[in-house]
This record gives sequence, structure tokens and C-alpha cells, in this order.
Amino acid sequence: MDFSKTLMGALGIEITGVENGAVTATMPVDERTRQPMGFLHGGASVALAETVASLGAYSLVDQETEAVVGLEINANHLKAKRDGLVTAIGTLLHRGKTTMVWDVKITDEAGQLICISRCTVAVIKLKK
Repeated sequence: MDFSKTLMGALGIEITGVENGAVTATMPVDERTRQPMGFLHGGASVALAETVASLGAYSLVDQETEAVVGLEINANHLKAKRDGLVTAIGTLLHRGKTTMVWDVKITDEAGQLICISRCTVAVIKLKK
């Protein structure tokens, strides 16, 4: 898939791993992802978390008949970051017929928690 013309491309998000029930991605902390005071923007962290959860959920559905959309997300921003790279690791907590719940932890290069998030993803049927 080409993500260059999506929010992922705009924020520099790169998917580094997709396994059954786990997704890893990175995002730079730079002029694209900072808020005006120079810190990583909380919205950028949430965008990274929802990206990881949504791609993970999409990898688990029948892509010919189903799609996934974010239903709810929350995040706790635990530590400020001014530059460098953050890594998000999303793991599946619950897989139901119509929803999935993902846990996403975003860390810095030293492994310190920057943000924790939980995302509920809806599984929807595609219209034929």
C-alpha cells in the first residue's frame, strides 16, 4: 500500500512490523509532529496510535468483505519529547465480531513511555 498521500505520509509514520495481533510503527518528532511550544503534539501521538490499531485490525479481517474504522480512542501523554523518533507498539486486547480493542504504547529511543493509548476499532461490512 502507498501511504505517502495519507496522514501517515504527512506525519512521517512508517510501519515496521505487522504480525498476528501486533503492529509496530515509528514516527519522527520534527516540524511535522511538534506543537508550537516545540514538544511532540499529543494529536500526533494519537494519530500514530490509531494508525497502529487500525492497521492491526485491518490485517485480521476479511479485506474483501470487511473494513475497519476507529470507534473510540483515549491517550495519556506521560513524557514530553522535543526531537528524535518515537516507536508505537500495538497489541490486540480483544477481538470480537464487530469490534477490536488495541493497547498502544509509544516509547522514545531509550524505551521510556511517552504515551499510552487504548483504541476501539469497529469492523464493518462492505456494501457490494
